[in-house]
Amino acid sequence: MQERIDSFKAAPDLMKAMLAFESAVSGSGLEHSLVELVKTRASQINGCAYCIHMHTGDARKAGESEERLYLLSAWRESSLYTLRERAALEWTEALTLIAETAAPDDVYERLRAHYTEEEMVKLTLLIGAINIWNRIAVGFRSQHPVVSDAA
Repeated sequence: MQERIDSFKAAPDLMKAMLAFESAVSGSGLEHSLVELVKTRASQINGCAYCIHMHTGDARKAGESEERLYLLSAWRESSLYTLRERAALEWTEALTLIAETAAPDDVYERLRAHYTEEEMVKLTLLIGAINIWNRIAVGFRSQHPVVSDAA
């Protein structure tokens, strides 16, 4: 697979604005571990190798366990995630797949049980941001670094 365009070269001002938005959202006060789980789960759904590579690496550096990262795509069947994380992951899936889910009321109610209104906005903006990054990376075929002989 070959990169189609470098979005940072093609539209540097907009990409700088996107980086500023990303920085604000990621640094909004949500737990770092939660931020990386959400980014990784949305990236799994969207099939974004670039972002999965980046965010699993960032999660590991921040102390996330391999086991939780391996089981993230099956979080519903695992006891390794807190109720707060489960609510965020369910909201992540609902919004990432919004054309299919329409953000159901029951999912929203479970989210509301674990998050303040401010945190729900922060989480929703985080989910929106990673979905934009996924669309940039998948659409333009951004290449993640090669770290093994598998390539």
